[in-house]
Amino acid sequence: MARVKHSGATRKRHKRTLKQAKGAWGKRSKLFRRAKETVYRAMAYATRDRKARKRDFHRLWITRIRAGCEAEGMRYSRFIAGLKAANVSLDRKILADLAVSDENAFRELVTLAKGA
Repeated sequence: MARVKHSGATRKRHKRTLKQAKGAWGKRSKLFRRAKETVYRAMAYATRDRKARKRDFHRLWITRIRAGCEAEGMRYSRFIAGLKAANVSLDRKILADLAVSDENAFRELVTLAKGA
């Protein structure tokens, strides 16, 4: 039986990894073993930071809503509780956008939340 060689598959895998490590500095982008370590670490950071990015945006939206509420003389927690009581189903992303861009609409939401 003939011997199986994997040079084609190995070269393809090495090239793919080296291409992914293209922006790395020095040997990290030239040598396969170093590039593999770099790419694995980069993938781990990317996975972690996708989660962190969601947290960061959520925190930003809450900060913007809180600032809009304080301008109207209301606390954030009371505002959210009032909106839930009034059956307003806007998420924090939309509320933050309203607080920044459309103050009149946000003011109406605050009065609605106060009424509830």
